[in-house]
Amino acid sequence: MGDEAERQEMLIVTGMSGAGRSTVANALEDLGWYVVDNLPPQMLRPLVELVERAGATLPRIAAVVDVRGRDFFAELQDIIQALRTGVSVRVVFLDATDAALVRRFESVRRPHPLQGDGTILDGITAERTRLQAVREMSDILIDTSDLNIHQLANRVTESFAETGAAGLRVTVVSFGFKYGLPADADLVVDARFLPNPFWLPELRPLTGTDAAVSDYVVEQEGALEFLDAYAAALAPIFAGYQRENKRHATVAIGCTGGKHRSVALARELAARIERMPGVAVAVKDRDLGRE
Repeated sequence: MGDEAERQEMLIVTGMSGAGRSTVANALEDLGWYVVDNLPPQMLRPLVELVERAGATLPRIAAVVDVRGRDFFAELQDIIQALRTGVSVRVVFLDATDAALVRRFESVRRPHPLQGDGTILDGITAERTRLQAVREMSDILIDTSDLNIHQLANRVTESFAETGAAGLRVTVVSFGFKYGLPADADLVVDARFLPNPFWLPELRPLTGTDAAVSDYVVEQEGALEFLDAYAAALAPIFAGYQRENKRHATVAIGCTGGKHRSVALARELAARIERMPGVAVAVKDRDLGRE
């Protein structure tokens, strides 16, 4: 598969029921992995063919596998070997103590998939026996006994995020209050404390994307102080978002019509956010084209 295949990575995520496979799948998807969840074991071989055909278009693939299928164990080693002919593949095994697993099943009031007419602990014991060989051949073992879902997601991010990848993606949205607040805003600030360029005939037909308007806005008393102070206030918030595994945030800046002040300040604020570690930023002007 040449040089393209050398850039490909694949994870096979498996482990005990209740140990966090779904949380890991969601975290990997947020990191940009192409995730195939609840993949039947028999579909791993066709996945090898998909990987070969896709090449660099699928550079990072994760298959979340429920290995309760009895025929899976005999095939697993051969499947991994086949993948490793052109793909860097690792097996991630999620485990937890019996007590932690029992507590999780009881909290959601669901039976263990293998308990049958027995107890939850009977099902866990049967599954642990069935998975022992897979556990021993795994490349990465994660014990989730003492991890909540946010801590587990952070562990995944630490282990599988691309080097230098942003931990948080921030969208700075300019908008006009007269059109309503953005429904998806996490944080909202008001730019109407600054003079409105609309009342200057030479600036009225322009927007905050024009240098004349932008210069006018940031030169007003309090504008730079606001930008610097608000960026400083956002820094610990964004750091906390990353610790809590929040990967996306929207900061909305509003003025009357969403054409002048908010547009100019959105770009100035984005430039400051861009300098924050682990943060990628984009600007969106929601109401700029409105009359």
